[in-house]
Amino acid sequence: MKYLQLVVGGAVGTLARYTLAGIVYRVLGTDFPYGTLVVNLSGCLFIGVLAAVAETKFALSADLRMLLMIGFCGAFTTFSTFIFETNALMADGEFLRASANVLVSVIAGLVLFRLGMIIGKLI
Repeated sequence: MKYLQLVVGGAVGTLARYTLAGIVYRVLGTDFPYGTLVVNLSGCLFIGVLAAVAETKFALSADLRMLLMIGFCGAFTTFSTFIFETNALMADGEFLRASANVLVSVIAGLVLFRLGMIIGKLI
Protein backbone atom coordinates (compact mmCIF):
# COMPACT_ATOMS: atom_id res chain seq x y z
CA MET A 1 0.00 0.00 0.00
CA LYS A 2 2.87 2.40 0.78
CA TYR A 3 4.29 1.97 -2.71
CA LEU A 4 0.92 2.81 -4.24
CA GLN A 5 0.75 5.98 -2.14
CA LEU A 6 4.24 6.95 -3.29
CA VAL A 7 3.43 6.23 -6.93
CA VAL A 8 0.17 8.19 -6.89
CA GLY A 9 1.66 11.11 -4.95
CA GLY A 10 4.74 11.09 -7.16
CA ALA A 11 2.73 11.06 -10.37
CA VAL A 12 0.55 13.96 -9.23
CA GLY A 13 3.60 15.87 -7.96
CA THR A 14 5.42 15.42 -11.26
CA LEU A 15 2.43 16.63 -13.25
CA ALA A 16 1.95 19.57 -10.88
CA ARG A 17 5.61 20.56 -11.22
CA TYR A 18 5.49 20.39 -15.01
CA THR A 19 2.23 22.34 -15.19
CA LEU A 20 3.14 25.07 -12.70
CA ALA A 21 6.63 25.62 -14.11
CA GLY A 22 5.20 25.78 -17.63
CA ILE A 23 2.64 28.40 -16.64
CA VAL A 24 5.26 30.49 -14.86
CA TYR A 25 7.64 30.34 -17.83
CA ARG A 26 4.86 31.38 -20.22
CA VAL A 27 3.98 34.34 -18.01
CA LEU A 28 7.46 35.49 -16.90
CA GLY A 29 9.68 34.21 -19.70
CA THR A 30 12.73 31.99 -19.70
CA ASP A 31 15.57 34.46 -19.14
CA PHE A 32 15.71 33.34 -15.49
CA PRO A 33 14.67 29.98 -13.97
CA TYR A 34 11.42 31.47 -12.66
CA GLY A 35 9.47 28.23 -13.09
CA THR A 36 11.89 26.21 -10.99
CA LEU A 37 12.10 28.98 -8.40
CA VAL A 38 8.32 29.17 -8.03
CA VAL A 39 8.02 25.37 -7.85
CA ASN A 40 10.77 25.09 -5.22
CA LEU A 41 9.46 27.93 -3.08
CA SER A 42 5.84 26.78 -3.28
CA GLY A 43 6.98 23.26 -2.41
CA CYS A 44 8.71 24.64 0.69
CA LEU A 45 5.54 26.46 1.70
CA PHE A 46 3.41 23.37 1.12
CA ILE A 47 5.65 20.93 3.00
CA GLY A 48 5.89 23.46 5.84
CA VAL A 49 2.11 23.60 6.13
CA LEU A 50 1.92 19.80 6.02
CA ALA A 51 4.65 19.42 8.65
CA ALA A 52 2.90 21.85 11.01
CA VAL A 53 -0.47 20.18 10.53
CA ALA A 54 1.06 16.75 11.07
CA GLU A 55 3.07 17.86 14.11
CA THR A 56 0.74 20.21 15.96
CA LYS A 57 -2.73 19.26 14.82
CA PHE A 58 -2.11 15.54 14.36
CA ALA A 59 -4.51 15.82 11.44
CA LEU A 60 -2.47 13.79 8.96
CA SER A 61 -2.39 10.03 9.14
CA ALA A 62 0.84 8.19 8.34
CA ASP A 63 -0.68 7.17 5.01
CA LEU A 64 -1.57 10.76 4.12
CA ARG A 65 1.91 11.96 5.12
CA MET A 66 3.38 9.25 2.87
CA LEU A 67 1.17 10.32 -0.04
CA LEU A 68 1.64 14.08 0.34
CA MET A 69 5.00 14.72 1.99
CA ILE A 70 7.07 11.95 0.42
CA GLY A 71 5.15 11.13 -2.76
CA PHE A 72 3.79 14.50 -3.89
CA CYS A 73 6.43 16.83 -2.44
CA GLY A 74 9.23 14.43 -3.31
CA ALA A 75 8.24 14.48 -6.97
CA PHE A 76 7.13 18.10 -7.01
CA THR A 77 10.49 19.23 -5.68
CA THR A 78 13.24 17.57 -3.67
CA PHE A 79 14.19 21.08 -2.62
CA SER A 80 11.25 21.07 -0.20
CA THR A 81 12.57 17.89 1.41
CA PHE A 82 16.06 19.42 1.58
CA ILE A 83 14.61 22.45 3.40
CA PHE A 84 12.50 20.23 5.69
CA GLU A 85 15.53 18.15 6.71
CA THR A 86 17.74 21.22 7.16
CA ASN A 87 15.06 22.78 9.35
CA ALA A 88 14.94 19.60 11.43
CA LEU A 89 18.67 19.94 12.06
CA MET A 90 18.18 23.57 13.07
CA ALA A 91 15.26 22.67 15.35
CA ASP A 92 17.55 20.17 17.08
CA GLY A 93 20.12 22.93 17.62
CA GLU A 94 22.44 21.46 15.01
CA PHE A 95 23.19 24.79 13.29
CA LEU A 96 26.66 23.75 12.14
CA ARG A 97 25.30 20.55 10.58
CA ALA A 98 22.40 22.48 9.00
CA SER A 99 24.85 24.98 7.48
CA ALA A 100 27.09 22.17 6.30
CA ASN A 101 24.09 20.49 4.66
CA VAL A 102 23.29 23.68 2.76
CA LEU A 103 26.84 24.42 1.71
CA VAL A 104 27.80 20.88 0.78
CA SER A 105 24.55 20.27 -1.10
CA VAL A 106 24.85 23.43 -3.19
CA ILE A 107 28.61 23.47 -3.79
CA ALA A 108 29.07 19.72 -4.25
CA GLY A 109 25.93 19.59 -6.37
CA LEU A 110 27.30 22.21 -8.74
CA VAL A 111 30.74 20.62 -8.84
CA LEU A 112 29.32 17.15 -9.54
CA PHE A 113 26.98 18.55 -12.18
CA ARG A 114 29.93 20.17 -13.96
CA LEU A 115 31.93 16.93 -13.63
CA GLY A 116 29.01 15.03 -15.12
CA MET A 117 28.91 17.47 -18.02
CA ILE A 118 32.65 16.90 -18.65
CA ILE A 119 32.25 13.11 -18.47
CA GLY A 120 29.22 13.26 -20.73
CA LYS A 121 31.16 15.21 -23.35
CA LEU A 122 34.04 12.74 -23.20
CA ILE A 123 31.81 9.71 -23.78
